[in-house]
Amino acid sequence: MADSTPLLSQRDKPAEPVAPPLSLDETIERCIEDFGRFQFFQAILVSLAWFFDAQQIFISVFTDAEPSWHCTDGSVCNNFSNVCQIPKNSWAWDWPPHASIISEWGHECSTSFITGLPASSFFVGCLVGGLGLATLADSTLGRKNMLLFSCLMMSFSSIVTVFSPNIWIYSALRFINGFGRATVGTCALVLSTELVGKRWRGQAGVIGFFCFTLGFLSLPVMAYVNRGSSWRILYLWISVPTIVYCILVHFLVHESPRWLFVKGRKEEAITTLKSMAQCALTMSFSNVLIEQESGNENIYSSIWILLNKRWAARRLSALMVTAFGVGMVYYGMPLALGNLSVNLYVGVTLNALLELPASLITFFLIGKINRKDSLLGFTILSGICSVLCVVMGRIWPSLQIAMELISFFNTCGAFNMSLIYTLELFPTSVRNSALSMVRQALVLGGAFSPLLVAAGRKNNLISFGVFGIAIGFCGLPLIGLPETRGGTICDTMDEEEHKQNDKPAVTIPSLA
Repeated sequence: MADSTPLLSQRDKPAEPVAPPLSLDETIERCIEDFGRFQFFQAILVSLAWFFDAQQIFISVFTDAEPSWHCTDGSVCNNFSNVCQIPKNSWAWDWPPHASIISEWGHECSTSFITGLPASSFFVGCLVGGLGLATLADSTLGRKNMLLFSCLMMSFSSIVTVFSPNIWIYSALRFINGFGRATVGTCALVLSTELVGKRWRGQAGVIGFFCFTLGFLSLPVMAYVNRGSSWRILYLWISVPTIVYCILVHFLVHESPRWLFVKGRKEEAITTLKSMAQCALTMSFSNVLIEQESGNENIYSSIWILLNKRWAARRLSALMVTAFGVGMVYYGMPLALGNLSVNLYVGVTLNALLELPASLITFFLIGKINRKDSLLGFTILSGICSVLCVVMGRIWPSLQIAMELISFFNTCGAFNMSLIYTLELFPTSVRNSALSMVRQALVLGGAFSPLLVAAGRKNNLISFGVFGIAIGFCGLPLIGLPETRGGTICDTMDEEEHKQNDKPAVTIPSLA
């Protein structure tokens, strides 16, 4: 009779425990949780796009400004402050006419609609470009290619602007320029934060804000050096370096591994992770479970997904309302500095400098402060100080610029926090689209700013008063949104819903 002992021993032998499959987030976090030199270099290089973006946004502060003038016939114009009320041969510009589009094309007496048209065209172009290009980074092109496309279009359109013969062609080219740069900041922010672990996600995003501040600060310096020269030279100064930047990005920057995984390009994602972190060289990716989004079949599917999910639509609408008010003040206040009794170069420099402490506070406190509460506080304080700017202008003029600076500082904080908050509220599959929609709301607010600024040259209540009311009330919809500080970053809509319902996410293996 055969001995049954071996069979019993095999039957009773406990099975070796099988390691549970890793989620995509767990795998990526294990590889890139440490902020190494490679990730730091990638984050810096990607975030540099913000530098050139800021120059494109605020260049009109100098190129479209109305220059100062002086009397050439004191007997005629000494008692007038408006050049439109005196004969043309009794006054002259302080600088050569080609220093500004207003003086070169003779629009000093044109309506506020015409003088504000180029800046408004730029912001409308940003709005249209954001709506048309927003989903490409989530669907087909990816973060890196979309960033390259936007930067190149922004640069080439800026070069063509140099040859504008009149304000109408100039406005049309500014529209194209705005259309091209619409997704620069969005792609740079999303790509830089998806290349690092969640511990450094906030800090990586803030690097872009620093670069934006430096780009803003570079403008008054270049404009001051360029004073008396043609406004066209200023456009060349900000467009040619962008082309060099694009070449560096093409050869040195990697695509987001999160996006590659979600799109089913597993081999490319693994290659990217292995080049980013040493731990990826020893990890096995065979047991990684990836949940792919259903219904994401065309370039606009991510927008429909956001709108069809009630919780996502509620979050997106609240953030867009807030962003509208923030954008109106953020883009409008630097343009409105010409309406105050302060030197334009000094005023713009002070406003740009305020971006540094705002970014520093965000950088060092991003891990300690609540996103929703701080964003709500920034909007309310900015609104109060903007209204006080009008009041102080009539009661205590010397404090007017102080109120403007405090209001702009809080607006910068709100701008930074709104983008970080949006990144954390939406999953990878729709993150770029959601952030693009929020940025379009920022731009939509900015599109109204030039018209308000032009109308406010005679009455600051129209500009600064409207700014304060808009940003103060637009922050209120945030009250119903969840807090995201310290939370995990999700990759699909289903995973985000499971997290909301406190249910474990179900992962489906989609790749062998």
